[in-house]
Amino acid sequence: MKCDMMIKNCSLLTPDFEIAQNQAIAILDSKIVAIGSYSELQQTYAADSVLDGKGKLCMPGLVDAHTHTCQQLLKGRTADELPMIWSRILVPYEGNMDEQDSYVSAQLSCLEMIKSGTTAYADAGGVHMHKVIEATIESGMRAAITRSAIDIGDFLPDTMKQPLEAILDNNEWMYKNYHGKGDGRIQVWFGIRQVMSCSPELITAAAQKAREYHTGLHMHLAEHRDEVRYCLEKFKQRPVEYLESLGVLGPNLLTAHNVVYSEQELEILRERQVKIVHCPRANFNSHGFPKTPRMMQMGMSIGIGSDGAAGSNLSLWDEIRVFRSGMHAFWGLPVFDPLVMPAKDLLRMITTGGAQALQKEQEIGTIEVGKKADVILVNIDQPHIMPTRNLLNTLIESVTSKDVEDVIIDGKLVMKNREMLTLDEERIMYESAARMESILQKAGI
Repeated sequence: MKCDMMIKNCSLLTPDFEIAQNQAIAILDSKIVAIGSYSELQQTYAADSVLDGKGKLCMPGLVDAHTHTCQQLLKGRTADELPMIWSRILVPYEGNMDEQDSYVSAQLSCLEMIKSGTTAYADAGGVHMHKVIEATIESGMRAAITRSAIDIGDFLPDTMKQPLEAILDNNEWMYKNYHGKGDGRIQVWFGIRQVMSCSPELITAAAQKAREYHTGLHMHLAEHRDEVRYCLEKFKQRPVEYLESLGVLGPNLLTAHNVVYSEQELEILRERQVKIVHCPRANFNSHGFPKTPRMMQMGMSIGIGSDGAAGSNLSLWDEIRVFRSGMHAFWGLPVFDPLVMPAKDLLRMITTGGAQALQKEQEIGTIEVGKKADVILVNIDQPHIMPTRNLLNTLIESVTSKDVEDVIIDGKLVMKNREMLTLDEERIMYESAARMESILQKAGI
């Protein structure tokens, strides 16, 4: 029997987060069709191409469950800045981007994500998102994408606001034209930027549209204290209680940051099966420490997002390394509990947790027969990784983006031996530098 590709002689991260040795994986028509020893698989499958996995760990592609591809050309601009960075820098910047700016920014985002082992992402929305979709399709990545939804906010420029009808019409147009494109790799979602920049009418309508189209809803939630104060003063409710009163909460809602919660809010979120996504470095730098150990005890779905490259980079390896240290320092040390954030749980967050956030856990997030072949190969035969007493711990503490050597998405090889096969890296780097300067000048930041 023919198959498109076979990975041979690799170590394999199993769905139970164990390490299986000397494994092979057969891929046909974008899916994993067999897993076993190379000698066993050779008896059944004749592969068009064979990828040697010797000295490498094959694991699920990472999922960045909250990012901003339109902010890629702001890298290095938001550090050492006073609040509110979002309203003073990020929004004016996005408001001055044209279609080609968004396209090049998205290309650079996809390039960085693939080179760090990220195979799927959720974008919270920006401007000209159809160009982001086009860049994503070209890269070979998988994504859930919405557009920026802002209709109120005295602290925001008018250039970033639109009437409710225009926001929904544009989002519907994008859904009808792009949902399912790229051989099914593209999902178009509806969006709510956050409660302080969206009217109750827009929040309710966006949630209704997402249900109508059977798609996802993406928003920032409980990111900082100002948001809590705003809801208490204006609605006499905390943010989660406010959204519950509007009928927004449900399994199709992906919420980013999730820092400032009461216990009652956590109970509501669990009951409604809302998908939780943390952005560790962004949260620690600006907002605080989330109640993640409590959320884990409650069995909540938790993913990890980079929050875009404006403040740092898109490496989920860096995110979980910082996250583990921060959670240990804040929750573990005061009560002498070194197990508040185990390695398995961190790996779960950037794989299956992200897949759940994107509502794709039946297709991606683990390496199993029948699932999509979204996998990465990490070179573990290196002195900063091997030998090790516990490879899972070492993955968290030592692996970097540069250790990812091969990336397969939807059964297609998009990076081999760190050479991009779908994107022109040199051209994208050149165009990005030129675009960065022109946008900053237009935005006056």
